[in-house]
Amino acid sequence: MTTLTLYGIKACDTMKKAQTWLQEHNHEFVLHDYKKSAIDRESLERWCNEHGWETLLNKRGTTYRKLDDTDKQDIDQDKAIRLMLEHTSMIKRPVLDLGDRTLVGFKAEDYAAALGN
Repeated sequence: MTTLTLYGIKACDTMKKAQTWLQEHNHEFVLHDYKKSAIDRESLERWCNEHGWETLLNKRGTTYRKLDDTDKQDIDQDKAIRLMLEHTSMIKRPVLDLGDRTLVGFKAEDYAAALGN
């Protein structure tokens, strides 16, 4: 069995739900906390290419809402990646790396379908 990587922020409620689900279904995972280990541009580019930056950039959170209006204008993938590198709290959580693909956000049914539970 491959060890999964769960990317996000440890204190996030959605992260806790995902971690609990993975533990209850006996899936080994490593937690990659952006606050402790940051994130690299390559990972963000790969995830944006897979899901679209619109899915990955969390516009609902307080970090995004506190941005200057100029930062919120004319967002494209490159600008979204720059913003997420500067403010990791704006990356939608969690991102579950399955090896050949990723899941963004947490829905128990999506995890079950992807992991065979």
